[in-house]
Amino acid sequence: MDILASHGFILLTLACVFGLFMAWGIGANDVANAMGTSVGSRALTLKQAILVAAVFEFAGAYLAGGEVTSTIRKGIIDPEVLADSPELLVFGMLSALLAAATWLLIASIRGWPVSTTHSIVGAIVGFAAVGISVEAVAWGKVGTIAASWVVSPLLAGSMSFALFISVKNLILDHENTFERARKYVPVYMWMVGFMISMVTLLKGLKHIGIDVDLGMGSKFTNAMVVSAAIGLVLAFIGSLLLRRIKVDGDINSVENVEKVFGILMIFTACGMAFAHGSNDVANAVGPVAAVVSTVQSGGVIGAKSVMPWWVLGIGAAGIVVGLATYGWRVIQTIGRKITELTPSRGFAAELAAASTVVLASATGLPISTTHTLVGAVLGVGLARGVEALHLPTVGAIITSWIVTLPAGAGLAVIFFYVLSAIFG
Repeated sequence: MDILASHGFILLTLACVFGLFMAWGIGANDVANAMGTSVGSRALTLKQAILVAAVFEFAGAYLAGGEVTSTIRKGIIDPEVLADSPELLVFGMLSALLAAATWLLIASIRGWPVSTTHSIVGAIVGFAAVGISVEAVAWGKVGTIAASWVVSPLLAGSMSFALFISVKNLILDHENTFERARKYVPVYMWMVGFMISMVTLLKGLKHIGIDVDLGMGSKFTNAMVVSAAIGLVLAFIGSLLLRRIKVDGDINSVENVEKVFGILMIFTACGMAFAHGSNDVANAVGPVAAVVSTVQSGGVIGAKSVMPWWVLGIGAAGIVVGLATYGWRVIQTIGRKITELTPSRGFAAELAAASTVVLASATGLPISTTHTLVGAVLGVGLARGVEALHLPTVGAIITSWIVTLPAGAGLAVIFFYVLSAIFG
């Protein structure tokens, strides 16, 4: 208690600095994953991807990032174990942020698409189990999170496989492919608008005090109606853009059809950026929120606290800067080295991954966007046969995933003892 009272301002400052560093790492590594399919399929240039991410990552983090943050903040460590020593929670969350951010910096320099969720959860579990006690970790919650790391790529892979097969059956396997593409692509655009709107209305807006009520019964029914309407608006805008496509040569050539999907990928890129911001901002600001809550409450752990708007702002800003300054390395890996992506394939991967992440955000489950997106890209590749995948790259990615957990945990333990020695 005395430590929090005498060093509270310094600890809060460190939390903000480390949180910004962590958010930068998420931008450099994880957002690059999210944008990799758009850039890899050449639907967007790198500059355009950064602009899309700047707007929609920030919006997702700020409007829909509160639900997962509560899991990172309060779900992994048992608050009762630390009730008499709240300063240990503060040191631990600071060390977890610094450890995860350091690992992300190393991975981004190497171009490895690692999981920021792995990094921060591994770091929190590491400091709690070694620095405090094994009983301090809520192992049931950790098990649920770990299971999601397996389920999410399988779910996203299955969805992307199904989406791409639907594209083949509805559009690509016909003679009049261009007209069929212009006919069916707005339906996929509607799906993007509906998906983003649902999670924002159901889970996102409540932490900034906005509640949509049309007087139509349950909150879910209200959200369904509004989301369907927003999806229709998006589909209408998309259909107007599709009419302006300039056709070169044979109207049903692959190039012309992929132009239609290129416009669709702008929409799915926005959806993926929003979904990613809503889920993965928690990895940066969850520990920051835990420190802020504990210090400002005078050492009370686990008390309900409103997520300060500026904490989400720190996370959102850091994510955008990270992508702009260092994201290109991981974009190259995810977008061009796993399988050859075209706009039609990239769309299926991106919409499937975004849908999976949005569902996880709505339930408060911090899944790995990296695992989800790689699973979705693999699903699209498998729709064309195993030979369409570059297996050495897939192997290297999976290896980096395995290394991430112990790396985050090990660094967190070191930083925990260093901070404890400095302030203790």
